[in-house]
Amino acid sequence: MSPPAGNTGIRRIINAFKYSLQGFRACFRTEEAFRQEIYLTALMVPTAFWIGDTNVEQIVLLGSVVLVLICEMMNTAIERAIDRISTDRHELSKDAKDMGSAIVFMALLFCEFTWMMIAIPKFF
Repeated sequence: MSPPAGNTGIRRIINAFKYSLQGFRACFRTEEAFRQEIYLTALMVPTAFWIGDTNVEQIVLLGSVVLVLICEMMNTAIERAIDRISTDRHELSKDAKDMGSAIVFMALLFCEFTWMMIAIPKFF
């Protein structure tokens, strides 16, 4: 099977990048939780370089923050797909949305745990 015309090589990479930016913008524009997490990320990135003594600590701190953003975007995608199919109440739709929320919650807990494990010994 041949790829669609105009979607090969560097053009495919450029299109993928463009679509990714559009997805990022859509999530930022429509999701309050994502905006809040972006604002916190803006504070936490420089803090990670201040708190982390080694490159590994800095990467772990930054990775835990990025994981929250990834999970929030996944949750948003799940919610949008479910709402696109139907806005009627259905047990499976509720379960899928609740599971998406749980993904974000687990990422937030992991982020908090990671930051506490690295930051607390440095200050106490």
